[in-house]
This record gives sequence, structure tokens and C-alpha cells, in this order.
Amino acid sequence: MATLPDGTPLPGKLFIVEGIDGSGKSTQLDLLRKWLTNEGYVVVFTEWNSSSIVRKTTKKGKRAQALTPLSFHLIHAADFADRTERQILPALKAGAIVLADRYIYTAFGRDGARGMDPDYIRKVYSFAVRPTVAFYFRVPLKESLQRILVGRPTLKYYEAGMDLGLDPDPYKSFRIFQGRILERYDDMVDEFGLTVIDATGPLVEQQQTVRLIVEPHLEGVLEVERVAWSKALVEGQLHGRYLPGLGYEQ
Repeated sequence: MATLPDGTPLPGKLFIVEGIDGSGKSTQLDLLRKWLTNEGYVVVFTEWNSSSIVRKTTKKGKRAQALTPLSFHLIHAADFADRTERQILPALKAGAIVLADRYIYTAFGRDGARGMDPDYIRKVYSFAVRPTVAFYFRVPLKESLQRILVGRPTLKYYEAGMDLGLDPDPYKSFRIFQGRILERYDDMVDEFGLTVIDATGPLVEQQQTVRLIVEPHLEGVLEVERVAWSKALVEGQLHGRYLPGLGYEQ
């Protein structure tokens, strides 16, 4: 179950994915979202650094390469607080499923890798809802870099940790910075009970594992009201776009 920091249970379920850049976590979460939606559950999606209150500021700061470790930390904390208040808590209180692409563990990993004090970071995020399941997609650095470079020739400035002056070569800087984050994730597995998924395996097998873990938690979750036509389509295992507006569209 998802719980408030004081242990109070919430009706909904919170499933989150974590991992270094290029781990494939977003792909797996999208597959999980489509499956849960197809099964008729009410699903709310939220992702890191997407709140409207910080989006413009973040873009301007990145464009000017003006963000410091502290400003990065404060922007992301404000983003998370806003999404918790406006998206995550209301949905969980209503009994829905919330899927989060990155959660507080991203801050623990990235901010820690940028030199922020771990205890301070954890205090800042102490208001966060405890997830039902926190998936950690573990992937080697070399493979994550190869995945990121597919379709684009260069690494992003902050993605590679270039703001830290680790190495003038962005690829070397990436390995150092993401390596630091990887170490912190590995430490968090035991600290927070993260569920480790081998992100080097076939996509289908990863998704099968994720669904097997998620499925036992779905009892009592809020479901979409289906009218007679949509129920018939589901029971007949028919797929595609049928009768828009009647509750069953893919």
C-alpha cells in the first residue's frame, strides 16, 4: 500500500520507477501504464521536473548553464512538492493508481552525487508518500551510455555532470557522474527496500516481472466505469479504436 510519512495508509497505489539515465525505466513504466489502463484501472501519470511552476525556470537555467547543485536541488524539491499536492495525493486519496517516472530517490542520487548532504536531502523530502513498490532498473554504465547515444550524437550538459568540472570530455564526465549516482542507488536498495529489475534483460521479460510484482497490489483499486458496449469488447478480447466515448479506446 501507499502510506503517508506517519504510516497512515492511502486507498490508492503508488508505483515508481528509478534508475540512471538510459536504464529503460520510462519505457517499462509506459508499458505498465498501457496494461493497467487496458485492464480498466484509473491511472494517473507524473514525471520528474514537470510541474508548471518550475518548468520555465529550469529550461532557462539549463540553457544558460547557470544552475548550481543547490539551485538544482531547490527547483526539483519545489517541483516534487507541487506535484505531490496537486497530482499524487489527490489521486491516491481517491483510490487511483499513480505511476511516477522518478521519485525522491532521484534527488537522493543526483543531489548526493553533486555534493549535497544526504541527511539534509532526506529531511527536505520527508513529506513524500511512501510508494507501494519502488522499482530500480539496474544497468551498467557502458550500456546506459550506448542507449542514450542512439538517435542523438551528443550528451546533454547536466546529464553528463559537466557542471561539476569532473572532466572536460563529456563522455568521461558522464561515466564519473552517473557512476556516482549508480553507487547511491545501490546503497538505497537496502535502505529503502527498492525492488531491483535487471535492465539488461529483454524488454518483454522485464515487463512480465514488473506486472507479476504489481498485480497482487491491485485489489480494491479504483476502476473505470464501463458501459455495456465496452464490457462486451473487453470480454471478447477485441482491440483497437471502437466506439469513441464509450469508455474503451486504445
